[in-house]
Amino acid sequence: MDWNNKMILLTGGTGSFGQAFTEIMLRKYKPKVLRIFSRDELKQYDMMKRFNDHPALRFFIGDVRDRERLLRAMDGVDIVVHAAAMKQVPTCEYNPFEAVRTNIFGAENIIEVALEHNVEKVIAISSDKAVAPLNLYGATKLCMEKLFIASNAYVGTRRRTRMSCARYGNVAGSRGSVIPLFKEQKKTGMLTITDERMTRFWITLEQGVEFVIRCLDMMHGGEVFIPKIPSLKIVDLARTVSPECKIDYIGVRPGEKLHESLITRDEARHTLEFDDYFIIEPQEPQWAYAKWKGGKATPDGFRYASDTNDRWLTKKEMEEMIRQGK
Repeated sequence: MDWNNKMILLTGGTGSFGQAFTEIMLRKYKPKVLRIFSRDELKQYDMMKRFNDHPALRFFIGDVRDRERLLRAMDGVDIVVHAAAMKQVPTCEYNPFEAVRTNIFGAENIIEVALEHNVEKVIAISSDKAVAPLNLYGATKLCMEKLFIASNAYVGTRRRTRMSCARYGNVAGSRGSVIPLFKEQKKTGMLTITDERMTRFWITLEQGVEFVIRCLDMMHGGEVFIPKIPSLKIVDLARTVSPECKIDYIGVRPGEKLHESLITRDEARHTLEFDDYFIIEPQEPQWAYAKWKGGKATPDGFRYASDTNDRWLTKKEMEEMIRQGK
């Protein structure tokens, strides 16, 4: 993709992903325009200072719930990266209607406005919590995925728009990451973990951003892209952060799983495996979908989960990640 001629809209642009996406996009890909769309005036001001009023950057105050504001923000845009969401599991549980309005109705607004403006490509950022969801956040992300995939059937012959999703696990270095919590708790001599058995997928912000950019370049429309990423045991991470601290096991919280999945056994039936990623193809596409070539079908009973993963972070890799503050 020739990014030099592209106008990009990034929703949730002042969040952890948005900041990393902006830094990498401006440094490596140099788009014509990158519009930052978010609700937070202060974060936008801080971001303007961080990037020294870069000439390619535009800042739009707005909410994905507001269709009219999206109509203005998406005017002339070629690419939409939809990262805006309510993401905190407890917050979504306590404010369920707000989570639905942002994560589901907001996704619907993105889709409708993208179709109206004949946007070239739209990719939505999903989560492992969308897979067999146990909490409301995951359920809203599952709905979001379904909306974006199905919306390809609405394109018709007069529009060029294609929509896909990128799904991955816990992001090191993002706000709410467990590493800063462990570092803070280290001062007390006691780290808290919900369960000794707990495992998670792990990806850095930079890896997540580069994966999304790669997906935009190769997407056909209708896929869910999943990177091959390592797992870790939360207890191993805690002991790497502070081997001298005691650990208090406080019990699994409501809506929390012991292990996360990125591909279920049922999804695996229409999943293709490539060297460093998977593609879940639409099961019964109602549009002219170009099937992928070169990948291999996953074996019967395949499940991509954090506890059965064949790639685990080593102690040295965790130490390096902690040293870099990720």
